[in-house]
Amino acid sequence: MTHNPIRPWRNIERRRSRRIMVGTVPVGGDAPITVQTMTNTITSDERATVEQVLRAATAGADIVRISTPDEASTRALREIVRESPVPIVADIHFHYRRAIEAAEAGAACLRINPGNIGDAKRVAEVVRAAKDHGCSIRIGVNAGSLERHLLDKYGEPCPEAMVESGLDHIRLLQDNDFHEFKISVKASDVFLAAAAYQQLADATDAPIHLGITEAGGLMSGTVKSAIGLGNLLWMGIGDTIRVSLSADPVEEVKVGYEILKSLGLRTRGVQIISCPSCARQGFDVIRTVEALEKRLEHIRTPISLSIIGCVVNGPGEALMTDIGFTGGGAGAGMVYLAGRQSHKMSNAEMIDHIVRLVEERAAEIEAAKEAAE
Repeated sequence: MTHNPIRPWRNIERRRSRRIMVGTVPVGGDAPITVQTMTNTITSDERATVEQVLRAATAGADIVRISTPDEASTRALREIVRESPVPIVADIHFHYRRAIEAAEAGAACLRINPGNIGDAKRVAEVVRAAKDHGCSIRIGVNAGSLERHLLDKYGEPCPEAMVESGLDHIRLLQDNDFHEFKISVKASDVFLAAAAYQQLADATDAPIHLGITEAGGLMSGTVKSAIGLGNLLWMGIGDTIRVSLSADPVEEVKVGYEILKSLGLRTRGVQIISCPSCARQGFDVIRTVEALEKRLEHIRTPISLSIIGCVVNGPGEALMTDIGFTGGGAGAGMVYLAGRQSHKMSNAEMIDHIVRLVEERAAEIEAAKEAAE
């Protein structure tokens, strides 16, 4: 759980789940909630796929999923896995042989959909390959591809149908003495997904992979995912997340981290607190924040930075951040360090100055960490 004895209303009690390993990354239990994304390159294009994996990992992805729809993809997977700095999940649909080939190629996890992977015999073959090659498995239930008998039973995709699908597949894995699995029950409808995940959380102790599937473009998908995933995470549900956007996978990683950072569940990089700006602003807040977000992308050390256009809220926000800048008029503003007024800085030089202050503070924090180890 998050622990804040001074402000207990900020605490989140995480659901207790089993821990599994996705390659070298723990998922579930008391492990940090991991951020995933998925490549959108043609997997058989090894260079393009590796380049996208590396970009996602640099942005902070803990795990990357790759679709393997054909033999050319599973052949390419071996080299992709070799060059990836993070565990690779092979995304499998329709053909169980692709799962076996992906396990042999070094995938850390196999994502299979119970609605289209095949009968119990085929699942048993996939499990055998996972055991032989040290893979975990994600049971990926999706409202858009539920089994026909469940649609006949319930009439439409609903939380009960999705959870029943997932539990049926859990039993299939457990019948084959396989327990290294996590599970998701995704839907593009926020209400359906949230209800299904809440029921699932009560029905199993397996780690839960959160996602609002096919959420939409960068703006609409971010909003939908923040509402759906944010509420579930606030309830303590979720051990790993993927934000599904029709956008660059790097954007999925950024949004995922921002959701976790806003709830105090993960900290990575610079968290900027900034005002929307108004006629009181002493400098161009919007363009300043845009520039700082881009120039501070390389910082991984958790640091808070307030950028406020005027003195109405600026000093108060600066009290609660590592570094702050508040507009004061006359072409200059006040720089705050550790909540205290430090010095004035001209608006023209402010961006370069703040970048330098953040970099210096990050270096100090990392040096202190190394000295303490």
